[in-house]
Amino acid sequence: MNERHLIGLNVNGAAHEALVEPRKTLLDALRHDLGLTGTHVGCEHGVCGACTVLVDGEPVRACLMFAVQAENCDIRTVESLAGDGELSDLQRAFRDHHGLQCGFCTPGFLMLAEGFLAQQPDADREEIREAVSANLCRCTGYQTIVDAIAATAEGRRSTSDTEACSTSAEKEATP
Repeated sequence: MNERHLIGLNVNGAAHEALVEPRKTLLDALRHDLGLTGTHVGCEHGVCGACTVLVDGEPVRACLMFAVQAENCDIRTVESLAGDGELSDLQRAFRDHHGLQCGFCTPGFLMLAEGFLAQQPDADREEIREAVSANLCRCTGYQTIVDAIAATAEGRRSTSDTEACSTSAEKEATP
């Protein structure tokens, strides 16, 4: 089967084209065709979560999705988190709370958490614990990962509360 399809992929805000066989996974297209190696290859069966990326905002196992299925979707990989050489708030929290040890599972956890917090910004620790149970980590025992995600959620809530207050104050001050 040498049939190949030219597909367009929108990854981390940039348009890419790739010539892929229908059976090529999104994981392989990201790593081998686009050179985005932050998405890790783990079990290749959708169990470990090391290959988690966001597709249209939803956490997806890139090893279980064909690249052709991702055409016209908005795909985000771990490379999208840091901007201008600075770690994102979530990445800093993982560092500060020791939410990584060997680091192999970290990209998958970061993307799972990024998607989860976008959908549930007010999540409590139990909800976070339930969400992270979808990914495997052999080093941390999960507590530090939960701590990092909870700290990020709290920080984002504080920032949005501050922004809401300053926006309200600006409106009241406008004659």
